[in-house]
Amino acid sequence: MYRFLLSRQWVILTLVGLVLIPVMVKLGFWQLHRHQNRVAHNDLIAQSLDAPAVPVGKLTAPGRAVSRDDTWRTVRATGSYDPRHEVVIRQRTGPDEQSIGYFVVTPLLLADDRAVLVNRGWIPAGGDLTKFPEVPPAPRGEVTVTGRLKADETTASSGIKDKKGLPDRQVMLIDSGRLAKVLDRDVLGGYIELTGSSPKGKGQPEPVPAPDHSSIGAHMAYAIQWWLFAAGVPAGWIVLVRRERRDRAAAASADRATGPGAGAGGPDPREDPAGPAARDSGAAADRTSAPAGAPAPSPAADQVLSEK
Repeated sequence: MYRFLLSRQWVILTLVGLVLIPVMVKLGFWQLHRHQNRVAHNDLIAQSLDAPAVPVGKLTAPGRAVSRDDTWRTVRATGSYDPRHEVVIRQRTGPDEQSIGYFVVTPLLLADDRAVLVNRGWIPAGGDLTKFPEVPPAPRGEVTVTGRLKADETTASSGIKDKKGLPDRQVMLIDSGRLAKVLDRDVLGGYIELTGSSPKGKGQPEPVPAPDHSSIGAHMAYAIQWWLFAAGVPAGWIVLVRRERRDRAAAASADRATGPGAGAGGPDPREDPAGPAARDSGAAADRTSAPAGAPAPSPAADQVLSEK
């Protein structure tokens, strides 16, 4: 009844289904873990943003990477800007998430002979990308800044390729280690994403928006979809098997109905194939073959002869 399952086609189909089921289940758990990581990341950002501001020197140091737990923490620093070593970060999206321009990064010289990088905000790109853009000047004199502590950018973490041969004072990544090489003092690891300044100054770059920590994405929906697909594989296999069995049974019934000897009303093998007309014509031929003038045999004579 189900011997067709041993055919090459059905063996391959069954093996493919057996492989797809665990793969889809694993993909579902992968999306579930991404959902859980996204929720944990959002919670960490919310806690960091809500934490009170602390001196930047408590969370980072020269040559020290900003830890994941300290990222997005609100920090403050007091010093004076160094516009001579100011750089712009190319190909950055503006607050509208569509316009392309620059981040303006200016070193802030601290009182302890150290420095920290401050991302003062975003400016639109000018017409000539080979020249240093027109940047709003940083406030002069002593300033106190507050902002979100961020880790140094790398190609691996940001997905941005670090290009070489760029115009002077234009870079692709915010890297405290690189700028420390041109400054005559130590630079704290990471940088401050500016949210407030006293004094503020006029005509400053547009502040970088706070990170979105409310969206959880569609990872959970994707996980459920993968698990539904995994459950659908055996269900689909059963449907196909039943359909194949039904089609084969219908084909076999049709073959029996149209085979040799099928149907009623066929000729009786005991009868002469030639039929009654041929027998009558044969008897007539026997009578006409008698010699001329000989009396025709009567039925009674035929009966006597048969009895003898």
